[in-house]
Amino acid sequence: MLELKNISFQADDGGKEIEILRNINLTLTNQFVAVTGPNGSGKSTLAKIVAGILTPTEGRILLDGVDITEKSITERAKLGIGFAFQQPVRFKGITVKDILSIAAGRETAVSEVCSMLSEVGLCARDYVNREINASLSGGELKRIEIAMLMARKSKVSIFDEPEAGIDLWSFQNLIRVFEKMHEEIQGTILIISHQERILNIADQIVLLADGRIEKTGSREEIMPDLLGAGQPCKTLTDKL
Repeated sequence: MLELKNISFQADDGGKEIEILRNINLTLTNQFVAVTGPNGSGKSTLAKIVAGILTPTEGRILLDGVDITEKSITERAKLGIGFAFQQPVRFKGITVKDILSIAAGRETAVSEVCSMLSEVGLCARDYVNREINASLSGGELKRIEIAMLMARKSKVSIFDEPEAGIDLWSFQNLIRVFEKMHEEIQGTILIISHQERILNIADQIVLLADGRIEKTGSREEIMPDLLGAGQPCKTLTDKL
């Protein structure tokens, strides 16, 4: 169980403190949770605070009852929190098979690596021995990073706008990957997204606005308000 208690975060803006998050309270228990809201509402900041990249100005974070507020991203990874960056990191000299073995915490067989790569829409034989360097596109890196979180089987898996750089066909497959991860790992998946297709498979939707939780609830409770009663919408970007 992941608990955020009275989380606030301030950042320096040219000598002036600005409040990014304000008194966030949230409890997540083995759920598929989507966090959405307008640009600048604090979504990515919230994800980075949970991952340990940023430390909250106020409040506490508990994982299974243990206070992890001051723990680093490395310490949190060891405790079972995985994070996929909006802009994935490149690792020159490390192959895709290497990074998936590191993520899994053991040497993975080529067949297992191929299976994970196929899940995220990559032709396995073309990528197993590829270096994670500038030769890979942003979309390829994004899919490899998602495969890394699949390999880790984390208690909490955090994805910051996983749709960025992903083509439509691959994105449809990734929706199924997220559903399968949630079903097999039985952990919490936290996704920052504007995409209606992601929100529609979430157990819980959290709507942020001006650094605060404006509303939280099931997709049945939240989606009608987001989309407008009976109004079709391809993406929530126009609405938020």
